[in-house]
Amino acid sequence: MAIEQIYLYALLIMGAATILYVFFGDVIEGIDEGIPFFNPSVIMAFGTLVSATGYVLEVSTFWNSWFILIVSVVVGVILDILLYFFILLPMSSAEVSMAYTDESLAGQVGKVITPIPIDGYGEIVIETVNGLINKRAIGFDNEEIDYGKEVLVIDVKEGTFLVREYEAFDFMKKEWGN
Repeated sequence: MAIEQIYLYALLIMGAATILYVFFGDVIEGIDEGIPFFNPSVIMAFGTLVSATGYVLEVSTFWNSWFILIVSVVVGVILDILLYFFILLPMSSAEVSMAYTDESLAGQVGKVITPIPIDGYGEIVIETVNGLINKRAIGFDNEEIDYGKEVLVIDVKEGTFLVREYEAFDFMKKEWGN
């Protein structure tokens, strides 16, 4: 068997393994937690890069096969390190989702855009990293809250936000009695 065929078969096997990992990677998700370079993506990328470089060099140059193997491994290591530090590591620390739940908005400060009457519903808007979110709201103690007032989300029940008028704590005012 020619060495070019070995590189080509390794490349095809690594490509197939990468495709399978894309579809079934969640099954082996926790393997890379302790040892970062044992990440399956890093290992498959290394195998793919070594076999692709080896195949191209075997076909296009007249170098010794052992020298080509060494060059392929060096190229694979360098490109794999670049892949890990500049693509995989930043992606793993990026925010996983931009989704939110109503319960995650408890404790946030919003603004009344439709006045909240006594024993009635109004509407508030909350500014988040995702943008503006409009929600139905009632007063926590069934109090009336006017348009434009800032409110604090106390609780969420059945999609309705229970809010109180928000009063920012002014340290200087409390300290000096002004």
